[in-house]
Amino acid sequence: MNENGDIVSDLAVVIDLFNAYAILLLILGGLFLWALNWGLNRLGHSLMERLPSRRFLILQFITLVSFLIYTLGTGALILGVLNPPREFILAAAGSLAVALGFALKDVVASLVAGLLLLFDRPFQVGDRVQFGDTYGEIVAIGLRAVRLQTLDDNLVTIPNSLFITDAVASGNAGALDMMVVSDFHVALDADLEQIEALIREVVVTSRYAYLKKPVTFAIEEVEIGNALAIRFRTKAYVLDVRYETAFRSDVVVRVTTLLKERGIPRPRILRG
Repeated sequence: MNENGDIVSDLAVVIDLFNAYAILLLILGGLFLWALNWGLNRLGHSLMERLPSRRFLILQFITLVSFLIYTLGTGALILGVLNPPREFILAAAGSLAVALGFALKDVVASLVAGLLLLFDRPFQVGDRVQFGDTYGEIVAIGLRAVRLQTLDDNLVTIPNSLFITDAVASGNAGALDMMVVSDFHVALDADLEQIEALIREVVVTSRYAYLKKPVTFAIEEVEIGNALAIRFRTKAYVLDVRYETAFRSDVVVRVTTLLKERGIPRPRILRG
């Protein structure tokens, strides 16, 4: 009888908390948080257009503030509007923790992982990262997942928890510039010094090149299919990660054209 009475009493407390006025305030408060976050993102994108060199810093600030708006704002909204008794908060928190632990363990793991990503910072918003077979730019680190924009303009959503257990490679680690690698193959009897000078000239005259960092080469003999060749692996920096594809295309097109114009031999097919 006492247990039934306690249940009825608890239900009465809940009903009193969620009256029509409180529900209306919660809805309006939720809309306010959404509008605040939307305005913050609009302001951030406007600032990024005016200050492109500070793009990464602005993106990181927006991500952190958005996270705080939703987490702290939601908690403050619930406590401020409902103003539940202390005993009810403790009981509800315990029950909610148990329920989430069993029913939403993957979501909770992603939420915890999201906090770890924000503070441990293995990568940042704006970084170009390789995760498994997916490569692109981190555009958002949310409560549940990371959003990554591929070079084909696809938006890929990856749960935060996967980044905690799997390896991820960051190409620029928060910097605007990034190394871009391009491979060129020539025949074994080609003039290697001439080719290196030709490629270097193309790279340093590209409008996308970041010349404060060096242009380097790794030259080795490789087998491509059934052909032996000399591979020139060119390592140069692009001034902004947004121009990665444009930079690589510019270098490849111009180098290929010059190789043809200079009559530089390309790899020869080996015959069995």
